[in-house]
Amino acid sequence: MFELRESWVPAYARHFFAAGMSSSQRAECSHGFFKQYISRKNSLMDFIIRFERALSHQRQKELVADHVDAFEVAQCILPMPMNKQMATLYTRTMFQKFEQELIQSTACFLELKTEDASKVVFNVSERKNWETRVAEVVYVKDSDHALCSCKRFEFVGIICKHILALFRRDQIEYMPDKYILKRWKKTAKFGLVSDANGNEIKDSADPGLLIKRSTMSRLASDVVEDALMCEEGCELLSETLKSLQVKLKLLKDGPSNNEVGGSSSQTQYMKDPKRVRCNGGSKRVTGAKEKAMKRGIRHCRECGHIGHDRRQCPRNLNTPTSPSNNDESTPIDLSDPLFDEFYRMHGPTQ
Repeated sequence: MFELRESWVPAYARHFFAAGMSSSQRAECSHGFFKQYISRKNSLMDFIIRFERALSHQRQKELVADHVDAFEVAQCILPMPMNKQMATLYTRTMFQKFEQELIQSTACFLELKTEDASKVVFNVSERKNWETRVAEVVYVKDSDHALCSCKRFEFVGIICKHILALFRRDQIEYMPDKYILKRWKKTAKFGLVSDANGNEIKDSADPGLLIKRSTMSRLASDVVEDALMCEEGCELLSETLKSLQVKLKLLKDGPSNNEVGGSSSQTQYMKDPKRVRCNGGSKRVTGAKEKAMKRGIRHCRECGHIGHDRRQCPRNLNTPTSPSNNDESTPIDLSDPLFDEFYRMHGPTQ
């Protein structure tokens, strides 16, 4: 693993563009997003409905973000020409990230390290958490390009605070075009996107359908608000929606059933798949009491009846607990000499 560290350690892969994502970050973000809508207890059909609903909400949020980027300009914290320039070019999310880098660049200090005919090397120091961190910025004179040892521009696609500190030192007011990627611009979706063979790639989402859904949702919300003002309005809206639901169902199911020669009453339902037992599962462990119950019904040893044992037998509970007690069926012998002595001392008894 140590010999192959350049293939898997992130520090050796900073010069590859990955939009700032690690190898597993994209999958983890997707799992965290869909967990808000999907549960392991959902059936197959419920899973499909919830999955499509999650995608619809995600695309709706993207349309809202595109609308905000197209008609609104982000407010700038720093009144600098470069900051205002990027506010008009970048999307809202990427501009906030760039502005944080620009603010942090004000706390960076440059120190000239070496200089020759081809390049100039600077040490950019930053004080953070009571520690001084130093990055190396190389300015190539021939290509008029700046490189930083943190590789943030190569890995994320946004200029880092160390290079911004160099621009502030050289009094560069506007960002050069070479440091602005098209993918972070508001106009990134304009134009055609082609694959390796030159074929046009179309977006799977239908923006027209999403816009119609948003428009009808607002209209339905306004109608419900008006109907809640009186009881007659609620009844009228309820009856209208029920009749409209029946008509839409006939409109949706009618043509397809007529083509195959069926009727709307014949509906095929999709059932959940059969549950499959996992490999390696063992049988359930049964206790001693459950095993005894499976062997047969237990009888009382005293009376022979079922439903109780010897300790709970009514025969034992109704008799005295004295050890000299005889069985109820044993007759009493009145000719015993002990009774003569008892009669002599206490007199005759009934």
